[in-house]
Amino acid sequence: MVKIGEFKNPDIQGMSENRKKLIHTFGALAELGQEISYRQNFQETVRISLHLLLGSLAIMRGGVARFSRFGHELNMIAARGMGDDFPLALSLCSEDERQFVNAGTFPIENLDGKVLPFFQVYDHSLERSRIELVMPLVNRDEIVGSVFLGEKASGEPYTSHDKDIISAMGRHIGVAIAQRNLMAELERRVEENRRLYENLRTTYKDTVQAFAAAIDRKDKYTEGHSVRVGKYSEIIGSELGWGTDEVEGSAVAGYLHDIGKITVERKIINAPYRINAKESSELNKHPGVGYEILMPIHHPYADVPLAAKYHHERIDGRGYPDGLYDQEIPYIAKVVNLADSFDAMTTDRPYKRRRPVNDVFADLQRNAGKQFAPEIVTAFFKGMLKELSGETKERRFRKLLGREYMETEGLATTLRKTLNEMAPTSPLTYVRHG
Repeated sequence: MVKIGEFKNPDIQGMSENRKKLIHTFGALAELGQEISYRQNFQETVRISLHLLLGSLAIMRGGVARFSRFGHELNMIAARGMGDDFPLALSLCSEDERQFVNAGTFPIENLDGKVLPFFQVYDHSLERSRIELVMPLVNRDEIVGSVFLGEKASGEPYTSHDKDIISAMGRHIGVAIAQRNLMAELERRVEENRRLYENLRTTYKDTVQAFAAAIDRKDKYTEGHSVRVGKYSEIIGSELGWGTDEVEGSAVAGYLHDIGKITVERKIINAPYRINAKESSELNKHPGVGYEILMPIHHPYADVPLAAKYHHERIDGRGYPDGLYDQEIPYIAKVVNLADSFDAMTTDRPYKRRRPVNDVFADLQRNAGKQFAPEIVTAFFKGMLKELSGETKERRFRKLLGREYMETEGLATTLRKTLNEMAPTSPLTYVRHG
């Protein structure tokens, strides 16, 4: 008499084992998918993926290689139990690549692959490491890598069910490698585009500086003026806390502010005396001409033409060409206005020597709120004081003004006193905001 619980149906028992295997396989696949989806470290992703694959079928040893389409070789990126002698790079010929793609992520048994050049070349290494299966990793008809698998711990041969599991998990690993390849390619292109962009920016800036130098050569007395105004404008933008692009834009605006002078007669520009009213009227047309020249050009910095047109405007409305008042003036033009005026005061002209530095500071302070925006004057003073006090190692002013000018006795003290007396903004601005 058979007791309850003693009856064992082999079919039912088999179903139970298969069910366990199926559940285990799904669990491994889910865990593998999660690893690939969420882990950021590619090497760690592949290493854990290999361990999950080996653990799912109790495989003794194995490795994962990534395919290099430039070197036409498989490069090992993760391995366990394969020994130190296994090649780190395995070359593939065109026939190997074609056959691997045809295999389409399905394991090739070592014994069955002897017809391929790859298995013939690396036969000794595969046998010494006891590799039984080589599974190509293919994504969108392109080989991305390969998995090498040794024997099962049970010593049993691989079943078709085992190979299906290996294929399913291999597809996940192949996707991870393909994603990494895509990211690497995107990063390469981004870096390439960045270098191209930097080269274009450098070329643009060099071209602008060369053009500025060409403008200044028309005036033998003010050679280097536009380049210096560009550099002073750059300093002001930096001290105002502007971003890199805005600071670079301010420099370009300074370099090109006098471009309209190319249409002014050389005898007027080079006059060794104070020009008369008629000549002054002719010269005063250069801001408008500069605007007309620059406006059709697609500059990276949109305000450059405005700086050329309005760098002689004053915030009290007494400038030219349009007599704009305070906030009607584009801000970049206010910056260039100060840079332009400062260079004019600190360089020799045919009819006057450059002014002593203390006189220049007094002039800028006196005209802050009239000709110049006070916060721009303050930013300019602070930049110079940083250099004098050693707060910055840059020697921007020293290179532009000369060591003798910057080493005027008591200059730092004068600057500090002037800054303490400076108003944060002009009465005009208060009125405008009111």
